[in-house]
Amino acid sequence: MLQSERAVREFFDRLNTGDLEQLRPLIQGATWRPMIKDMTSAEAYSGDAIIDAFMRPVRGIFAPGDPKVSIDLLVASEDAVAVETKGYGALADGRPYDNRYAWFFQLDGDRIVEIHEYLDSNYVATLTAK
Repeated sequence: MLQSERAVREFFDRLNTGDLEQLRPLIQGATWRPMIKDMTSAEAYSGDAIIDAFMRPVRGIFAPGDPKVSIDLLVASEDAVAVETKGYGALADGRPYDNRYAWFFQLDGDRIVEIHEYLDSNYVATLTAK
C-alpha cells in the first residue's frame, strides 16, 4: 500500500470517530476546499480553520458522531489520492442522511496538503430546507 493511500485511509478512520481533535494533526498544514458554490462561508479553509470554522459547524447539523464515511473506491499515486465515498448517519433531528462524495487529496509523502470535497449539494440543500 502506498504511503499516500495509508494517509488518506487514516484520515477517514479518524473522521469516522466523530472526534475532530483526532483529525486536526493530520490536516494541520492542509487546505480543504469544499467544491460547492455558495454553500459554505469560505471557498477554502486552512490550518485550524478547517476544524474550527468549517468542520464543527457542519458536524453541528448531525447527530453526535455522524455522519460516518465508507470508502467505495480509492485510487492512489505517490502524491495524489481520489476517493469515492458514501456519507451516512442521522441529522440532529433524527432524519436519515445518505449522500455520495468524491474527494481528491494532494499529499507530500504522508502529509495531506490539499483536500477537494465534492458532494450532492442539492440533496444537502433539500435536507436543510426542511
